[in-house]
Amino acid sequence: MKLTVTTFVSVDGVAQGPGGPEEDLSGGFTRGGWVVPLFDEDTGEFIDEVFAQVDAFLLGRKTFDIFAASWPDSTDPEDPIAHALNTLPKYVASRTLTEPPWGPTTVLNHDIPSAVATLKKQPGRELQVHGSIELVRVLHDHDLVDEYRLLTFPVVVGQGRRLFDRGIDTALTLVESRTTKSGVSICSYVPAGRPEYGLAEVE
Repeated sequence: MKLTVTTFVSVDGVAQGPGGPEEDLSGGFTRGGWVVPLFDEDTGEFIDEVFAQVDAFLLGRKTFDIFAASWPDSTDPEDPIAHALNTLPKYVASRTLTEPPWGPTTVLNHDIPSAVATLKKQPGRELQVHGSIELVRVLHDHDLVDEYRLLTFPVVVGQGRRLFDRGIDTALTLVESRTTKSGVSICSYVPAGRPEYGLAEVE
């Protein structure tokens, strides 16, 4: 399976608590829900396209708990996102979760990079990661991500955890881009090895 990461980020790189004020208060974060006023019809259509390609989900523990608190209540079989999340295999990276309350779920509790590399060898279309900041960083540092889909919302949040504030340097090749009516920039990138560095010269 192809491992893809789909994540909402602000212009200043924040990825924490996009969906609501109470979604993720860790670290004293108080500005959750910054996506909501800007999530337009075009953004929703793109997300539907993403979920139409999934065969399994890979989630960090915090994102899994957030999803598990709401998506099981969405039982409309015509809702492509709810149907995928509630019925397809889910893999959650956690050293403490023992009895997942939302199935079908398999817990990956040791050597996450090796476990994910094995999952990627299974037949299927996409193994999708949504949110899951810490997990994305681990996958990034082990060169396990095949494609990044970054939805950059036109807002400076000014506090909160950023998607990339450390890790290995990586060049990216843009493979698709679009901009929604509310100004959300949607860009898909594939890793392209290590970046080159140079010195800008002024003539």
